[in-house]
Amino acid sequence: MSTEIPQPSSQPGMAERAIDAAADVSRTIGEVAGGVHAAVDRLTSAVEESRKPGGALATVSAITREAPLASLFVAFLFGVAVARRR
Repeated sequence: MSTEIPQPSSQPGMAERAIDAAADVSRTIGEVAGGVHAAVDRLTSAVEESRKPGGALATVSAITREAPLASLFVAFLFGVAVARRR
């Protein structure tokens, strides 16, 4: 009978590989979350800029308030045109 203690192998075990994979996924999720946060910030600032007087959203809002049925008709025609292209 041998009383030698087995030496750990030089290759990583399954638990170590799982921990490494989880750390990689965590870093990737953090990078994606940072990118999404930056995109949302840019979109928010673009919308705020467009809502200022003279901006595109301000103009569309004013037209929609003054002629809601005409605006609905234009939106419907735009939807039909987009649907036909696909």
